[in-house]
Amino acid sequence: MQVRQAVRADVPAIVELLADDDLGRQRETAEQPLDDSYWAAFDAIDADPNHQLIVLEADDGEIVGCLQLTLLPYLTFRGGWRAQIEAVRITSARRGTGLGHVLFEWAIAEARRRGCHLVQLTTNAQRPDARTFYESLGFDVTHQGMKLYLQGDVTGR
Repeated sequence: MQVRQAVRADVPAIVELLADDDLGRQRETAEQPLDDSYWAAFDAIDADPNHQLIVLEADDGEIVGCLQLTLLPYLTFRGGWRAQIEAVRITSARRGTGLGHVLFEWAIAEARRRGCHLVQLTTNAQRPDARTFYESLGFDVTHQGMKLYLQGDVTGR
């Protein structure tokens, strides 16, 4: 397995991962050709050094996991930086095999290397297994998240 920065050619596989669960199927469209919005989002992420789209690539070249790591400057915590982890997915055929740990070990180490004082994430309340996984990594439930969708329905469309 190799953890690496995503390249443009990985975008279709990443979108397939994002659509590979009940909630993701409501939000994502992995049908080819991909919607232009996915390509524009990748280009914006790739161009910003404070955003990293990361993939976990199997030895056979298959993309089996992904996450986005965003580094955020804050005035709180004495002007500290924090890392935000989003869009975490492991292909459904390989969930529960330790691949999520591999991705998170990389992300936490990268956040430390970049001088962040904390790593934060959100998880959908409809994903109790994800919450259990994050808690097993040492994440604590410290805040209650809220969202205001500005376009479309509650799935964010």
